[in-house]
Amino acid sequence: MLEISGLRAGYGATEVLRGIDLAVREGEVVAVLGANGVGKTTLNKVLSGVVPARAGEIRFDGRPIAKASAASIVEAGLIHVPEGRKIFPNLSVRENLVLGSYRRGRARRAQNLDRVFSTFPRLRERASQAAGTLSGGEQQMLAIGRGLMAEPRLLILDEPSLGLSPLLVEEMFALVRTLNRQGLPIMLVEQNVVQSLDLATRAYILENGTVALEGDAATLAADPALRRAYLGL
Repeated sequence: MLEISGLRAGYGATEVLRGIDLAVREGEVVAVLGANGVGKTTLNKVLSGVVPARAGEIRFDGRPIAKASAASIVEAGLIHVPEGRKIFPNLSVRENLVLGSYRRGRARRAQNLDRVFSTFPRLRERASQAAGTLSGGEQQMLAIGRGLMAEPRLLILDEPSLGLSPLLVEEMFALVRTLNRQGLPIMLVEQNVVQSLDLATRAYILENGTVALEGDAATLAADPALRRAYLGL
């Protein structure tokens, strides 16, 4: 569904991604793991059309998107829920969700809003509340709900557990599992290595802007040498 080959990107004179090869297939959860500064967020920004690719190829459902605009990437159904939530704090919960269907899913906005409220009952309770007054966990629910409003064909989740309490982290990973079981392919970019590998079908480990390791998530999780060398476990 998503195929990346030889991807290079960066900022100014600094090259951050140095030849990334990665794929996400239908029905998968693919984890992208690595320490801070290895290029995970830059990869997400390139896939979303926010940072331009300098070289390489990106195909989404067979269509080249390396030079596509952010708007056309959203219209194609590749939806990115960014690190740090990036909600609109002065708008209500409902208004934030409605904005998620601005480019895609507008015709089924009411049905999708109902689906999001069913998935996140706390958002229904707080629909008229300013988004900036929500707790961190509720803001993460809102960010994911906004992504779901766009009817994603592939959902990129960037550090969804960041800053959450252990209980909410468990809830977040359970939600990712549920969404995937409903048929949604997910690219999960996380620092929570143990739970990501437990959830994912396959995983890629980034190091210095390249893929240092890739493979079946269960195999990677079970290899003590790999856990020590690349994951600090």
